[in-house]
Amino acid sequence: MAERWICRSDSVVERGLAFRFLVQRDGRKRNAILIRFSQHIYAYINECAHVPIELDYNLGDVFDLTREYLICSTHGAYYNPRNGLCLGGPCTGRRLPSLVVREHDDAVWLIEEN
Repeated sequence: MAERWICRSDSVVERGLAFRFLVQRDGRKRNAILIRFSQHIYAYINECAHVPIELDYNLGDVFDLTREYLICSTHGAYYNPRNGLCLGGPCTGRRLPSLVVREHDDAVWLIEEN
């Protein structure tokens, strides 16, 4: 496994706009997001579990108004930020595909399988 630098740690603000980046998955480039929630970093493929459309209509804006849940701006599905589980909407019980990330040396790193 290899680490790939994504961004500086201070680029991911607690319950703020998601940091967007690209990953290679399933033989193609896919949009992904980094969020900070309860002082932890989480990363997901940026696609609603209902229909594969990006969560954010406005770039990086993936939290609902309460800043407690991730929300699909198109379908209204809302997700637990800690594990990507859909808690309500058209895809209840499904998950956002997660990515493995680590935070160290004031940066966020994607763990890639070789």
